[in-house]
Amino acid sequence: MTGAPLRRWDGAAWAKGDARAIPEEAAVAVVVDGASQAVLMATPHDLQDFATGFALTEGLIASPADITGFEQVAVAPVADLALPAIEARLWLRPGLAAGLAERRRAMVGPVGCGLCGVDSIAAALPAVVPVASAARFTPGDVAAAMEALSAGQVRWRATPSIHAACLWTAGGALVREDVGRHNALDKLAGAAALAAHDPAGGIVAMTSRISVDLVQKAARMGAPVLAGAGVPTRLAVAWAEAAGITLLGRARDGAFDLYTHPARIEP
Repeated sequence: MTGAPLRRWDGAAWAKGDARAIPEEAAVAVVVDGASQAVLMATPHDLQDFATGFALTEGLIASPADITGFEQVAVAPVADLALPAIEARLWLRPGLAAGLAERRRAMVGPVGCGLCGVDSIAAALPAVVPVASAARFTPGDVAAAMEALSAGQVRWRATPSIHAACLWTAGGALVREDVGRHNALDKLAGAAALAAHDPAGGIVAMTSRISVDLVQKAARMGAPVLAGAGVPTRLAVAWAEAAGITLLGRARDGAFDLYTHPARIEP
């Protein structure tokens, strides 16, 4: 899918944003015998493979022979935006559904999952939380936030397979790390709250690409700017626009793409 940032800061001046492929993202509910087992944000293709693989790897079935039917159904949007949502429905042979209710009660999401334990599309796509911060930043501030993020990656230097999230303000920076990018942002939100650091006056910077659930978390924190090292998903861009968040992608080496609410970044 093609999408263009509004503009790009190349490290010295603003330039026109170049069109590039950005991934689609949709809330996909895996529904087994009429009961939703989990909702995950996924690219909305190959969903029969996705639902079958989920059932296999979660231990719901022993083989595809346990599946008697599949249906893919688009469902009505439940959030403030016209967001894509899909049910991937499986039906199992008789006798396998007995343990599904107990599994739902005991379900623990995998490490790094952004929607651990969520089993309804309504929970995955809640009402948009608006961010009303009047804070303004310069491209130099964005570069400083990404530098602070890098400097704070103590564990990453010992083992590179780890993410980090940073809250940068003119007064300093907080950095938290985790193997999961969502976990890293949750840790950062907790650290900021416990230390009484107000995200409304700062930039949240992350080592990862930005998906919609990270935008949702940043909005709940009240962060006006969210920057990621990778390209955001299309749904993340739409949510950031609705929430009033300035979303930045490919933020590295002093440059970044600007996708939403450009007025917060002043040259």
